[in-house]
Amino acid sequence: MNKPSKSLSPRLNIVTLGVQDLNHSRTFYQNALGWSPSTRSDEQIAFYNQAGIIFALYPIVPLAEDAACSPERSGFSGITLAINLPNKTDVDTLFAQIIANGGTSLVEPVETFWGGYHCYFADPDGHHWEITWAPFWELDEQGNLLWE
Repeated sequence: MNKPSKSLSPRLNIVTLGVQDLNHSRTFYQNALGWSPSTRSDEQIAFYNQAGIIFALYPIVPLAEDAACSPERSGFSGITLAINLPNKTDVDTLFAQIIANGGTSLVEPVETFWGGYHCYFADPDGHHWEITWAPFWELDEQGNLLWE
């Protein structure tokens, strides 16, 4: 099998969540997280610029058809998405805002075994999200994780 050329370093560019009701999900992400769709969005897909990664919402049935799999979901998918924040208070505040706007609480904000502070919620389609503060990770002024 051929490998990508050394000049091509594969990167995660887009994360797309399949949703039952695109308009409902747009409203949830706008109200719960304050995210506005980019101008590249249309009636069929919503794109959100997340500083280097594009987050997208797309109807689950055509997304499953495109991937040649069933749109049926049940239980934990094995995937969580995470939002890192600069302090514990921000975790509490965002969690309350999300729950007030239709998110489902999975784990209330709590101290972690690894020294941080986090919680989990599910969006209206059951996708699991973690909101966390990690004392050993630094964020820039825009909230981007400074990794290396």
